[in-house]
Amino acid sequence: MKTLNDLLPEGIRTVAIAGHVNPDGDCVGSTCALYLYLKKTRPELALSLYLARPTDDLMFMDVMKEVSFEEPAPWSPDLMITCDTSSLDRIGCGAGLFEKAERTLSIDHHVSNTRYADETWVEPDASSCAEVLFYLFEEDKIDLPIATALYTGLIHDTGVFQYSNVTRRTMEAGARLIGMGVPHTRIIEESFNAATFGQQRILGWCLENSRLYLDGRVVASVCTQNDMARFGVEAKDTGSVVAVLRQTTGVELALFLYETEPGTFKLSLRSNSFLNVAELAARYGGGGHVKAAGATLKGSAPALLAEVLGTAAAMLEESDV
Repeated sequence: MKTLNDLLPEGIRTVAIAGHVNPDGDCVGSTCALYLYLKKTRPELALSLYLARPTDDLMFMDVMKEVSFEEPAPWSPDLMITCDTSSLDRIGCGAGLFEKAERTLSIDHHVSNTRYADETWVEPDASSCAEVLFYLFEEDKIDLPIATALYTGLIHDTGVFQYSNVTRRTMEAGARLIGMGVPHTRIIEESFNAATFGQQRILGWCLENSRLYLDGRVVASVCTQNDMARFGVEAKDTGSVVAVLRQTTGVELALFLYETEPGTFKLSLRSNSFLNVAELAARYGGGGHVKAAGATLKGSAPALLAEVLGTAAAMLEESDV
């Protein structure tokens, strides 16, 4: 069985680790787990971990004190490792180091990974990057902080083990992490279920302003920066919206457009049964999983919504044939 050490080049001394833009629970959990594991098992390495600052609910781990939340001054690590990051343009904080690194490695679970690194380890059947790392790590070297980071990533990309990406292997990883003493109830309550008052209000607003389209097969909502400003929140505070939209009875596709900067929108897509949203996202330069994907679009909200709905309508029609 392949281990993490099998993926690391010989002779490295400096390693930079980064995740994707707008880091979610799996991105934060997997990058932190990798950092802690290397810190423990490869003490000769000089390690740096770069992330854009995530939402407050993901700041509970002690290791977050060691994360750099600012874009670093240019330097050349011997190795740069990205986690949970499917393409070069998705690298978040620390992206400027990628081209300067002597070697690069991508560890991921997205089927849409573009193989942008020198070496790529992708397991598209895994629920999360955290699951990939769990099986790459030597289990007897996973201590409680590492296990906590892995479990955090696992629950966030599986919706606490309720999504269709969950397999027996996923559940076995979760069970073994709990067996290591992970405070699983606290992690779920504080990092997955907890929400600020502002996050609750913007969720309510997005739901109130959602609409059904295509004979009730699609539910969509749009959120602009002006909308966010009304509730004192940022784009990263809208992370739960698309998942809640997906729960609408009779809906195949949940579609959420939210503005990250003037005229730039993130498209988040979720499907319930058969629609391949990774394919839909790819038509707009994005990617992801069969039932969870996204892309970045530029334009006005009404025009973008109409365009994506048109594409979704064609795909739904094809699936009916």
